[in-house]
This record gives sequence, C-alpha cells and structure tokens, in this order.
Amino acid sequence: MIDSLLSELCCPVSRQSLRIAETSDVDRINDAIGKGTLKNYAGILIEDRIDGALIREDDEVLYPVRGGSPVLLVAEGIAKKGF
Repeated sequence: MIDSLLSELCCPVSRQSLRIAETSDVDRINDAIGKGTLKNYAGILIEDRIDGALIREDDEVLYPVRGGSPVLLVAEGIAKKGF
C-alpha cells in the first residue's frame, strides 16, 4: 500500500492511525477463519480469508484487506484478542 494513502486512513471509530499488520497476525487471522472460529464486530462468522490487514495504533483492532482494498467498516473490524 502506498505510504501516502496509508497516512490518510484512520480507524472509523477512534480516528487512530492505521499501519500494515504483521504477516504473523494475518496468518493467525486466516488460521482462525479456516477453523471457523473468528467473528467480526458485527458478530458474523468470517468465512473468507483475508489478503492482509490494517491494525489500529493501539494494536487492538484490525481491518481486513480484501482484493487489495482495505475494508474500513466498523462492523468488519476484528478484535486482536479474538484470534
């Protein structure tokens, strides 16, 4: 993701800045998705693997990246403690 674009994005709830999540976090998310155990903030079971994620500055919430595009919807957020 282009750094200039990333600097313009923020969490839709807290307005904290976002950064690209570590590969290890994305792998753990995809493992939990594969096991059928991960839900988003809307309480919906996440079924589709993610390409990447943006993580909030406080390291508590991630937003999925699918097809190269970040999904910055509150309901799509994933609590880091959830995986």
